[in-house]
Amino acid sequence: MLTNPLSCILKTQGAVVLDGGLATELERRGADLDDDLWSAKLLLAAPNLIRQLHYDYYAAGADVAITASYQASFTGFQRRGLSAEQAAELMRLSVRLAQEARDAFWEKPTNRRGRVRPLVAASIGSYGAFLADGCEYRGDYRLSKQQLIDWHRPRMQTLIDAGPELLACETIPCFQEGEALLELLAEFPHLPAWLSFSCRDELHVCRGEAFADCVALANQSPQIVAVGLNCTPPRFVAPLLQAAAGVTSKPLLCYSNSGESWDAAQHRWIEGGGVTDFGSASRLWLDAGAQLIGGCCRTGPQDVAAIAEIVRGAP
Repeated sequence: MLTNPLSCILKTQGAVVLDGGLATELERRGADLDDDLWSAKLLLAAPNLIRQLHYDYYAAGADVAITASYQASFTGFQRRGLSAEQAAELMRLSVRLAQEARDAFWEKPTNRRGRVRPLVAASIGSYGAFLADGCEYRGDYRLSKQQLIDWHRPRMQTLIDAGPELLACETIPCFQEGEALLELLAEFPHLPAWLSFSCRDELHVCRGEAFADCVALANQSPQIVAVGLNCTPPRFVAPLLQAAAGVTSKPLLCYSNSGESWDAAQHRWIEGGGVTDFGSASRLWLDAGAQLIGGCCRTGPQDVAAIAEIVRGAP
């Protein structure tokens, strides 16, 4: 039977606080992620750093931690020389690290005051994340829908086996991959998920299709418990939420990046132009209809704390 793990949090406080950037915050803390595996590299090299960051996000006020599986895939790990079983174990580890951080946070009675027990969402990154060439911001895969389904299936099954409360299908750049993920989810009907697109402006996902059309996909699946956008510049978030509000009754989510640009060729962020006040931004996004709010690349626990203060202080 399908249950919505977000419903208790939404009922209690009206909105859900998501965590912030994982890889970029780990880099800020000194981790070297100049690697095609990106944050998934640390599942091999330094899993304790991932666990600690999950804990810090829960402590900052996050109701949901998203696992370090965004760029993890069988193909990617096998290119590193790992067997299929070794790759599967690392993916399951990504879920366990978040679960361990959540359980350590929740076992302290002082952390429970005014809080609902936090959740773990297993990250299902886009196919473009595996390519590590910026395709999650273009969506020009040259694959059929069935090929995308077949590529995502083993990773989704492996992550589900580790027992997360839900899946975060995130940074999806095109309508076709959204369709593929919805069809694949139907093979695992007991697990809820959210669907989150990367967008290039106020109206379109990165591939160019209308964001509203992509959001409307969520209406086809009872498993989708929220739909929206992530890793999108903050200046586009409010109009995108407004475009989505008229096409779905699902809760809307947003976890934007800081507003800086990613140079895929140089594998670096172009500094400048970032948002520094996620408290004010989250108030605007709540007013625009968002019910799940967090941060993506170049955001950290301080930003999540600012979001949590607004969310839990909202009427």
